[in-house]
Amino acid sequence: MFNTIEYTVTAIVCLISAVVIQRIFSKEKLRGADVKAIQGIMWFGLAIFVWGLGALVNLIMVVALQWSPTNKVLIYFGVLISLANSLCIMLSLPSIEHPKKPGIIVRLVERFSAREFVSLFCGVLGMITFVFIAASYGNPEISNNFIWLIDIPISILVAISLLYELNKAFVGRQMKFMYLPTFALFVLIVIAVSHRMIPQDRVLQFIDQEFWRTLGSITAISFKFLFILLFSILLYSWKFLSEKEQQQSLTQNLEVQKAKLVRDNEQLKLANESHLDTIKRLKNDLKTIKATSKIELSERQKEVLGYLAHFGNHKSYTEIAQEMHISTDGLQTHIHQIKKMLNISGAGGKEQLIAFAKANSFLKYTSLKDNT
Repeated sequence: MFNTIEYTVTAIVCLISAVVIQRIFSKEKLRGADVKAIQGIMWFGLAIFVWGLGALVNLIMVVALQWSPTNKVLIYFGVLISLANSLCIMLSLPSIEHPKKPGIIVRLVERFSAREFVSLFCGVLGMITFVFIAASYGNPEISNNFIWLIDIPISILVAISLLYELNKAFVGRQMKFMYLPTFALFVLIVIAVSHRMIPQDRVLQFIDQEFWRTLGSITAISFKFLFILLFSILLYSWKFLSEKEQQQSLTQNLEVQKAKLVRDNEQLKLANESHLDTIKRLKNDLKTIKATSKIELSERQKEVLGYLAHFGNHKSYTEIAQEMHISTDGLQTHIHQIKKMLNISGAGGKEQLIAFAKANSFLKYTSLKDNT
């Protein structure tokens, strides 16, 4: 009776939960979430599905085909289901994110790809399982508790690793109150494992048979339910943190874009001010040009500018004066007057006079042979 209830409830709850979890995984994958971050959802879903599948097969065999729950074939199948569940849970552990150093099981799993770890796990435990089956199948003296010894060390190891990773994850998400249910899950797993390991004939010397069976069924159902509940809370908190991190990332991106726009705006202002200065200078130059175009120079001043246009780049004022057969002081006087009329000052005055003379073709006012 208790076995039927256990198989029925486990099959219904686990299979429905597995379908829901796989749909969540598929939606997150289509949404473009990081595959490594959501891989654990898939493996947790498969672990729950394996439980549901095992319970469904046991329900069919025990209720429909009237097999005994202690049938060795069902025990072998139960061991394989438990090992498969442990494998899926171990593969899901690396996806439980927390700031602390991961446990040894997680570090071991991360050293291999999923395919390599599955091959290694199945290869090693497959050989051990074969030896157990070969030794116990035709031997009525070997109890079912001996067969479960294949799975018990793995189940205990997975329970400890799950306890460690879940507690670190909940602490990292400011959920220390989850210590108690996480520890309760560990205790229930240990009780369920002990129920398989301790021979029933020895237990019945101290505990009523009906109570022992009830304890086994309740424990088996309870730790599966608690496992699904804890995973759902973990998934919800991961989803909440993921959305919060996305919002923070979006805010940071907007802040970066805002800072960039502020810098660009400042650069545009500086460039605009520079352009305004250039325009202002050009306007002043234009005014100067217009003013100089109205200046009336004497013939002698035009001649001086012509000689300056011809010799100015490679001769001094003294040498130019010699070319014009006038004194240096006389040339300097003309230069000073011309600069004053053109409003030219500063160290580059000579170059400005040369440019002005060439621009206005004053070379034609000289007596040079090449003054054309």
